[in-house]
Amino acid sequence: MRRKEFAIGSEDVQEVNAFLEEMSYGFLGTARADGAPSITPLNYIYLNGNVYFHGSRAGDKMALLGADPRVTFCVAKEYAIIPSHFTDPLMACPASAFFKSVIIEGTASVVEDLMEKGEALQALMIKLQPEGGHLPIAGDDPAYRGRLKGVAVVKIEPQQINAKFKFGQNADEHKREAITTGLLARGRELDAETVDLMRRYCPQHKEQAHPGD
Repeated sequence: MRRKEFAIGSEDVQEVNAFLEEMSYGFLGTARADGAPSITPLNYIYLNGNVYFHGSRAGDKMALLGADPRVTFCVAKEYAIIPSHFTDPLMACPASAFFKSVIIEGTASVVEDLMEKGEALQALMIKLQPEGGHLPIAGDDPAYRGRLKGVAVVKIEPQQINAKFKFGQNADEHKREAITTGLLARGRELDAETVDLMRRYCPQHKEQAHPGD
């Protein structure tokens, strides 16, 4: 069942872009000749409004893209599992998870321009290896020209982006307060951030101070 309260609208495009830029791992959906779906997990970079990833010029993934460039690409991050007992001492039904997810429908194409390939791969290096320690990748650098010609870089140009950020928007005030209390008491790695996101996406959510504030 599609829940409209979790959908992120076009007016929140900056929120969606920020999430896509933050993440580095997603799932590429393609279709085989017989119509069977195929999923490939891979690292990516979101750059200039497009998704880029790299790999071998040969192989199953490239063959599928060559046969049908229409793709789906999904990125998701789970922030917190919400136990049922946060809001109900008996029933399991309220158990849930708070998360962000983005699904992109678009068209994939192989990038041949060396400058564009270099820009995408250098952006990916900055994301995955922020400490540096390598010669920056550039399409006009003779040291990289041969390697850039040999590697495949694929660009996905989005035609439709659907985002779903679930942080208790469907819960009443009493339940949101119970979840907030439970998360802050539990104190796992992303629990405090989850509470902040609940307040951001539930404007009616009454402020509850962190312990020690």
